[in-house]
Amino acid sequence: MENLLHDFRYNENLEEAIRRIEGLLKSAYRISKRQIALLLLQGDEQIEQLVDASEPDSLQGIKQVVKETREKFDQPLSYVIALERQELASRIAADVITQKPKKASRVSEVLSRLTIQPLTGIPILLLVLYLGFYKFVGELGAGTVVDFLEGTLFEEYINPWINGLVEAHIPWKPLQELIAMEYGVLTLGLRYAVAIILPIVGFFFLVFSVIEDSGYLPRLALLVDRVFKKIGLSGRAVIPMTLGFGCGTMATMVSRTLETKREKFIATFLLALAIPCSAQLGVIMALLSSHPGAMLIWLLFMVVIFLFIGFLTAKVVPGTPSNFYMEVPPLRMPKLGNVLAKTFSRMQWYFVEILPLFLLGSIIIWLGNLTGVFNMLLSLVEPIVRLMDLPPEAAESFVFGFFRRDYGAAGLYDLSSTGALSPRQLVVAAASLTLFVPCVAQFTMMIKERGLKTAAGMAAIIFPFAFLAGILLNALLKFTGVL
Repeated sequence: MENLLHDFRYNENLEEAIRRIEGLLKSAYRISKRQIALLLLQGDEQIEQLVDASEPDSLQGIKQVVKETREKFDQPLSYVIALERQELASRIAADVITQKPKKASRVSEVLSRLTIQPLTGIPILLLVLYLGFYKFVGELGAGTVVDFLEGTLFEEYINPWINGLVEAHIPWKPLQELIAMEYGVLTLGLRYAVAIILPIVGFFFLVFSVIEDSGYLPRLALLVDRVFKKIGLSGRAVIPMTLGFGCGTMATMVSRTLETKREKFIATFLLALAIPCSAQLGVIMALLSSHPGAMLIWLLFMVVIFLFIGFLTAKVVPGTPSNFYMEVPPLRMPKLGNVLAKTFSRMQWYFVEILPLFLLGSIIIWLGNLTGVFNMLLSLVEPIVRLMDLPPEAAESFVFGFFRRDYGAAGLYDLSSTGALSPRQLVVAAASLTLFVPCVAQFTMMIKERGLKTAAGMAAIIFPFAFLAGILLNALLKFTGVL
């Protein structure tokens, strides 16, 4: 094994490029010049910045070497390097590991083949969505559990107790409204986070962990690869897209694993536009679960938007698609310990990262009410909301959505629980809010990954598009009389 590691060399073209780049590197680095050269060939932006800061005069010559080397291969250099490393790893594993042939379960083999064939894979995917997300997350989590926590526990007991306590002991009204009442940190922020979003997120993470641990995700990537190629992506993009249903911020960060800048751009844009996070998705399912037809229309509309905008973006953004390769592990029964550990760690992340944002959101709304900014924003959004044939009260949800889309979705849930929205209005509101600008955390990650100019450009497109799509969807539904 030591000989293999010591003597390992890439193909002749890569080794020549490595030697040329090593010769151009004059400064001292913490890692070897060979590693620097390999990272530069793979387009590592941080290493490029490091070399540019240390020896800017050498960078142009290095870029020319990288360009000439890329022209010698049909695939991206990162793909070529990864393949050769994988071959080395396989040879090392073959030298040190002895495995007894393990007969795979025939049921597992058959099911594995069925999940990647379009004729059977699509119905299986729909079944997973129906049972896992609609029935388990939507009806049980966002329906039964949220109804108890939010409708019974908070509305009937906790909020009245907090309001009474605050009124009795705090004479200053602005401070009362900060802590309690309609937009208080405890009565709104804590209620949204704990009673509405927490159970939905928990049930979603549980389902996602089961799917992840079963080995289904790589098969889903193979299933959607052909469709994704039409929108400028490969099946590998199913990983950040699926993670987007958990957290758009995390998914945007994971998009860096995609092969090309073109794929990273398209994935980031689609994540910001058409992929709802777990909390938002769960609340929308809760909104629409009592109207299956409305949910189906919302789902079809979002799929059409995702594919149509992806197709247009792929036509506009220059570049060539990358080849798709992915290791497919055996399909297996999820292990309870793994599922619970993953779910717990993600729930822990939720409490650490998201709960403070909901509390901060209440403070921002309180300040907005106190200064009049909130009412000014409402006056700007209300005319647009009326164009979508929604009640003026829905404007609050979209203003909340400026801070966090799931915060806005929770506001819609409150509005829906009073019976103020018809099935058609529910679909229009849910679709518009799904397409709305990404939350602050996701937008910050977009800036970090794609740059301020690109992130701001995406937001400038998404904001008007969300409202326009809502207006057009409402007109279409009214014209056809479907809802």
